[in-house]
Amino acid sequence: MCLPSVRYSWLAVLLCVAASMQAFTPTGVAPGFFGPNALPVLDMTDGRTQDKLSLEIAADGYFGYDGSRTADLHARVCVPLFTRWANVSVWMPVYEWYKQADGTGSGAGDVYVSTEVQVLHDSWFKGAKAKYIPQMTVRLGMKTASGGQFERKRHFDSPGYFFDLSMGQSFPLKDVELRFAGSVGFLCWQTGDARQNDAVMYGVQAQVKHEYASLQVTWGGYVGWEKYGDAPMSLKVRAAGHVKGFEPFAQYQWGIKDFPYHQVRVGLAYHFKVLK
Repeated sequence: MCLPSVRYSWLAVLLCVAASMQAFTPTGVAPGFFGPNALPVLDMTDGRTQDKLSLEIAADGYFGYDGSRTADLHARVCVPLFTRWANVSVWMPVYEWYKQADGTGSGAGDVYVSTEVQVLHDSWFKGAKAKYIPQMTVRLGMKTASGGQFERKRHFDSPGYFFDLSMGQSFPLKDVELRFAGSVGFLCWQTGDARQNDAVMYGVQAQVKHEYASLQVTWGGYVGWEKYGDAPMSLKVRAAGHVKGFEPFAQYQWGIKDFPYHQVRVGLAYHFKVLK
Protein backbone atom coordinates (compact mmCIF):
# COMPACT_ATOMS: atom_id res chain seq x y z
CA MET A 1 0.00 0.00 0.00
CA CYS A 2 1.35 3.43 -0.96
CA LEU A 3 1.52 5.90 1.98
CA PRO A 4 -1.01 8.76 1.79
CA SER A 5 1.24 11.38 3.42
CA VAL A 6 3.03 13.73 1.00
CA ARG A 7 5.98 13.77 3.39
CA TYR A 8 6.60 10.11 2.77
CA SER A 9 5.63 10.08 -0.89
CA TRP A 10 9.20 9.37 -1.99
CA LEU A 11 9.30 6.33 0.29
CA ALA A 12 5.94 5.18 -1.07
CA VAL A 13 7.25 5.39 -4.61
CA LEU A 14 10.34 3.34 -3.71
CA LEU A 15 8.22 0.72 -1.98
CA CYS A 16 5.85 0.47 -4.92
CA VAL A 17 8.74 0.16 -7.40
CA ALA A 18 10.46 -2.48 -5.24
CA ALA A 19 7.23 -4.44 -4.95
CA SER A 20 6.69 -4.30 -8.71
CA MET A 21 10.24 -5.48 -9.40
CA GLN A 22 9.80 -8.36 -6.97
CA ALA A 23 6.48 -9.32 -8.50
CA PHE A 24 7.95 -9.58 -12.01
CA THR A 25 11.36 -11.04 -11.17
CA PRO A 26 11.67 -14.41 -12.99
CA THR A 27 11.89 -17.35 -10.61
CA GLY A 28 13.96 -19.61 -12.86
CA VAL A 29 11.66 -22.53 -12.04
CA ALA A 30 11.38 -23.37 -15.72
CA PRO A 31 12.23 -26.30 -18.02
CA GLY A 32 15.17 -24.45 -19.55
CA PHE A 33 17.12 -24.79 -16.28
CA PHE A 34 15.93 -28.17 -14.95
CA GLY A 35 16.24 -31.84 -15.84
CA PRO A 36 14.37 -33.24 -18.86
CA ASN A 37 11.60 -34.75 -16.71
CA ALA A 38 10.78 -31.59 -14.75
CA LEU A 39 8.05 -30.37 -17.12
CA PRO A 40 8.68 -31.57 -20.69
CA VAL A 41 6.60 -30.71 -23.75
CA LEU A 42 3.52 -32.92 -23.33
CA ASP A 43 2.57 -35.43 -26.02
CA MET A 44 -0.45 -34.02 -27.83
CA THR A 45 -3.62 -35.92 -28.69
CA ASP A 46 -4.82 -36.07 -32.30
CA GLY A 47 -8.52 -35.32 -31.80
CA ARG A 48 -9.55 -38.93 -31.07
CA THR A 49 -10.12 -40.97 -27.94
CA GLN A 50 -9.29 -44.67 -27.78
CA ASP A 51 -11.56 -47.71 -27.56
CA LYS A 52 -8.80 -50.00 -26.28
CA LEU A 53 -6.89 -50.37 -23.02
CA SER A 54 -3.28 -49.47 -23.76
CA LEU A 55 -0.17 -50.27 -21.74
CA GLU A 56 3.21 -48.80 -22.64
CA ILE A 57 6.70 -49.20 -21.24
CA ALA A 58 9.77 -47.44 -22.62
CA ALA A 59 13.40 -46.58 -21.94
CA ASP A 60 14.58 -43.00 -22.42
CA GLY A 61 17.98 -41.50 -23.02
CA TYR A 62 18.41 -37.71 -22.75
CA PHE A 63 21.60 -36.03 -23.93
CA GLY A 64 21.95 -32.50 -22.61
CA TYR A 65 23.53 -29.71 -24.60
CA ASP A 66 25.81 -29.10 -21.59
CA GLY A 67 27.06 -32.70 -21.60
CA SER A 68 24.66 -34.00 -18.97
CA ARG A 69 23.07 -37.44 -19.33
CA THR A 70 19.75 -38.86 -18.11
CA ALA A 71 18.27 -42.33 -18.48
CA ASP A 72 14.84 -43.33 -17.23
CA LEU A 73 12.11 -45.95 -17.33
CA HIS A 74 8.85 -44.49 -18.60
CA ALA A 75 5.36 -46.02 -18.23
CA ARG A 76 1.89 -45.08 -19.50
CA VAL A 77 -1.60 -46.57 -19.32
CA CYS A 78 -4.74 -45.39 -21.14
CA VAL A 79 -8.13 -46.75 -20.05
CA PRO A 80 -11.49 -46.19 -21.83
CA LEU A 81 -14.17 -45.16 -19.33
CA PHE A 82 -16.81 -47.77 -20.29
CA THR A 83 -17.13 -46.04 -23.66
CA ARG A 84 -14.83 -45.16 -26.52
CA TRP A 85 -15.71 -41.49 -26.10
CA ALA A 86 -13.79 -40.92 -22.85
CA ASN A 87 -10.35 -42.04 -21.61
CA VAL A 88 -8.24 -41.75 -18.49
CA SER A 89 -4.47 -41.69 -19.01
CA VAL A 90 -1.73 -42.00 -16.40
CA TRP A 91 1.98 -41.70 -17.17
CA MET A 92 5.27 -40.98 -15.43
CA PRO A 93 9.03 -41.42 -15.57
CA VAL A 94 9.04 -44.26 -13.05
CA TYR A 95 12.70 -43.77 -12.14
CA GLU A 96 15.60 -41.80 -13.58
CA TRP A 97 19.38 -41.96 -13.36
CA TYR A 98 21.42 -38.91 -14.24
CA LYS A 99 24.88 -37.44 -14.51
CA GLN A 100 25.36 -33.67 -14.48
CA ALA A 101 27.98 -31.07 -13.55
CA ASP A 102 27.42 -31.43 -9.78
CA GLY A 103 27.55 -35.24 -9.77
CA THR A 104 25.32 -38.25 -10.29
CA GLY A 105 22.03 -39.29 -8.75
CA SER A 106 18.69 -40.99 -9.21
CA GLY A 107 15.08 -40.69 -8.17
CA ALA A 108 11.39 -41.08 -9.06
CA GLY A 109 9.49 -38.63 -11.24
CA ASP A 110 6.15 -36.85 -11.25
CA VAL A 111 2.85 -38.59 -12.02
CA TYR A 112 0.59 -37.16 -14.74
CA VAL A 113 -3.14 -37.92 -14.86
CA SER A 114 -5.52 -36.73 -17.57
CA THR A 115 -9.03 -37.30 -18.87
CA GLU A 116 -9.77 -37.05 -22.58
CA VAL A 117 -13.37 -36.58 -23.78
CA GLN A 118 -14.60 -36.73 -27.37
CA VAL A 119 -16.69 -33.62 -28.11
CA LEU A 120 -16.99 -33.95 -31.90
CA HIS A 121 -16.73 -36.95 -34.23
CA ASP A 122 -17.66 -37.52 -37.87
CA SER A 123 -19.54 -40.75 -37.04
CA TRP A 124 -22.14 -38.67 -35.21
CA PHE A 125 -23.28 -37.21 -38.53
CA LYS A 126 -24.97 -38.71 -41.57
CA GLY A 127 -24.70 -37.98 -45.23
CA ALA A 128 -21.90 -37.22 -47.63
CA LYS A 129 -20.74 -34.20 -45.63
CA ALA A 130 -19.91 -36.34 -42.59
CA LYS A 131 -16.48 -37.14 -44.00
CA TYR A 132 -15.58 -33.46 -43.79
CA ILE A 133 -16.38 -33.25 -40.06
CA PRO A 134 -13.15 -33.23 -37.98
CA GLN A 135 -12.70 -35.09 -34.69
CA MET A 136 -12.22 -33.02 -31.56
CA THR A 137 -11.26 -33.87 -27.96
CA VAL A 138 -10.91 -31.93 -24.73
CA ARG A 139 -8.23 -33.00 -22.25
CA LEU A 140 -8.02 -32.06 -18.58
CA GLY A 141 -4.97 -33.09 -16.57
CA MET A 142 -2.74 -32.55 -13.58
CA LYS A 143 0.87 -33.08 -12.50
CA THR A 144 1.77 -34.24 -9.01
CA ALA A 145 4.72 -33.04 -6.93
CA SER A 146 6.08 -36.55 -6.35
CA GLY A 147 9.38 -35.81 -8.10
CA GLY A 148 12.11 -34.56 -5.77
CA GLN A 149 15.66 -33.17 -5.79
CA PHE A 150 14.57 -29.60 -6.41
CA GLU A 151 17.90 -28.37 -5.08
CA ARG A 152 19.69 -30.23 -7.89
CA LYS A 153 17.20 -28.92 -10.47
CA ARG A 154 15.74 -32.29 -11.34
CA HIS A 155 12.03 -31.62 -10.67
CA PHE A 156 9.97 -28.57 -9.71
CA ASP A 157 8.66 -30.20 -6.51
CA SER A 158 5.32 -28.45 -7.09
CA PRO A 159 1.96 -29.41 -8.62
CA GLY A 160 0.54 -28.24 -11.91
CA TYR A 161 -2.47 -28.63 -14.15
CA PHE A 162 -3.33 -28.29 -17.82
CA PHE A 163 -6.15 -28.49 -20.34
CA ASP A 164 -6.21 -28.42 -24.13
CA LEU A 165 -8.40 -28.80 -27.19
CA SER A 166 -7.23 -31.03 -30.05
CA MET A 167 -8.70 -31.32 -33.52
CA GLY A 168 -7.77 -33.73 -36.29
CA GLN A 169 -8.86 -34.87 -39.74
CA SER A 170 -7.95 -38.05 -41.63
CA PHE A 171 -7.57 -38.44 -45.38
CA PRO A 172 -7.70 -42.10 -46.47
CA LEU A 173 -5.38 -42.88 -49.35
CA LYS A 174 -4.54 -46.16 -51.00
CA ASP A 175 -3.42 -48.55 -48.21
CA VAL A 176 -2.55 -45.70 -45.83
CA GLU A 177 -4.22 -43.07 -43.66
CA LEU A 178 -2.90 -39.53 -43.74
CA ARG A 179 -3.92 -37.42 -40.74
CA PHE A 180 -3.28 -33.85 -39.64
CA ALA A 181 -4.00 -32.53 -36.15
CA GLY A 182 -3.52 -29.40 -34.07
CA SER A 183 -3.96 -28.47 -30.43
CA VAL A 184 -4.06 -25.41 -28.20
CA GLY A 185 -4.32 -25.25 -24.42
CA PHE A 186 -3.25 -23.86 -21.08
CA LEU A 187 -0.60 -25.06 -18.62
CA CYS A 188 0.03 -23.80 -15.08
CA TRP A 189 2.60 -24.76 -12.42
CA GLN A 190 3.74 -23.34 -9.09
CA THR A 191 7.11 -21.59 -9.05
CA GLY A 192 7.45 -20.42 -5.44
CA ASP A 193 5.64 -18.90 -2.50
CA ALA A 194 2.12 -18.10 -3.73
CA ARG A 195 3.42 -17.70 -7.30
CA GLN A 196 2.70 -19.60 -10.46
CA ASN A 197 3.58 -19.56 -14.13
CA ASP A 198 0.81 -19.63 -16.73
CA ALA A 199 1.60 -20.86 -20.22
CA VAL A 200 -0.14 -21.28 -23.56
CA MET A 201 0.34 -24.76 -25.07
CA TYR A 202 0.35 -25.42 -28.81
CA GLY A 203 1.12 -28.21 -31.24
CA VAL A 204 0.66 -29.47 -34.80
CA GLN A 205 1.02 -33.05 -35.96
CA ALA A 206 1.16 -35.12 -39.16
CA GLN A 207 0.70 -38.89 -39.27
CA VAL A 208 1.01 -41.56 -41.93
CA LYS A 209 -0.38 -44.96 -40.89
CA HIS A 210 -0.28 -48.30 -42.67
CA GLU A 211 -1.73 -51.56 -41.43
CA TYR A 212 1.68 -52.65 -40.14
CA ALA A 213 3.57 -49.42 -39.52
CA SER A 214 3.12 -45.71 -38.83
CA LEU A 215 5.14 -42.49 -38.75
CA GLN A 216 4.23 -39.43 -36.67
CA VAL A 217 5.85 -35.99 -36.59
CA THR A 218 4.88 -33.42 -33.93
CA TRP A 219 6.02 -29.84 -33.42
CA GLY A 220 4.87 -28.15 -30.23
CA GLY A 221 5.62 -26.53 -26.92
CA TYR A 222 4.33 -23.93 -24.50
CA VAL A 223 5.08 -20.28 -23.67
CA GLY A 224 5.09 -19.00 -20.07
CA TRP A 225 4.66 -15.40 -18.95
CA GLU A 226 8.05 -15.05 -17.24
CA LYS A 227 9.93 -15.20 -20.56
CA TYR A 228 12.90 -16.79 -18.82
CA GLY A 229 13.54 -20.41 -19.78
CA ASP A 230 9.80 -21.15 -19.78
CA ALA A 231 9.05 -21.40 -23.52
CA PRO A 232 10.19 -24.94 -24.46
CA MET A 233 9.72 -25.97 -28.07
CA SER A 234 10.55 -29.36 -29.55
CA LEU A 235 10.19 -31.57 -32.60
CA LYS A 236 9.25 -35.24 -32.06
CA VAL A 237 9.46 -38.04 -34.62
CA ARG A 238 7.93 -41.42 -33.74
CA ALA A 239 8.01 -44.60 -35.83
CA ALA A 240 6.01 -47.66 -34.80
CA GLY A 241 5.08 -51.14 -35.95
CA HIS A 242 1.66 -52.79 -35.52
CA VAL A 243 1.45 -56.55 -35.10
CA LYS A 244 -1.56 -58.22 -33.42
CA GLY A 245 -2.02 -55.59 -30.72
CA PHE A 246 1.69 -55.08 -30.13
CA GLU A 247 3.29 -51.75 -31.01
CA PRO A 248 7.08 -51.57 -30.85
CA PHE A 249 8.21 -48.00 -31.36
CA ALA A 250 11.15 -45.62 -31.40
CA GLN A 251 11.05 -41.85 -30.89
CA TYR A 252 13.49 -38.99 -31.27
CA GLN A 253 12.93 -35.53 -29.78
CA TRP A 254 14.97 -32.45 -30.58
CA GLY A 255 14.80 -29.60 -28.09
CA ILE A 256 14.61 -26.48 -30.25
CA LYS A 257 14.25 -23.89 -27.46
CA ASP A 258 14.29 -23.90 -23.61
CA PHE A 259 14.53 -27.71 -23.63
CA PRO A 260 18.28 -28.26 -23.95
CA TYR A 261 18.16 -31.99 -24.67
CA HIS A 262 18.05 -34.60 -27.37
CA GLN A 263 15.83 -37.55 -26.42
CA VAL A 264 15.85 -41.11 -27.73
CA ARG A 265 13.01 -43.39 -26.62
CA VAL A 266 12.54 -47.08 -27.38
CA GLY A 267 9.51 -48.95 -26.11
CA LEU A 268 6.67 -51.39 -26.52
CA ALA A 269 2.92 -50.84 -26.23
CA TYR A 270 0.10 -53.37 -26.17
CA HIS A 271 -3.56 -52.60 -26.88
CA PHE A 272 -6.33 -54.70 -25.33
CA LYS A 273 -9.85 -54.66 -26.76
CA VAL A 274 -12.01 -54.23 -23.63
CA LEU A 275 -15.19 -52.68 -25.08
CA LYS A 276 -17.91 -54.51 -27.00
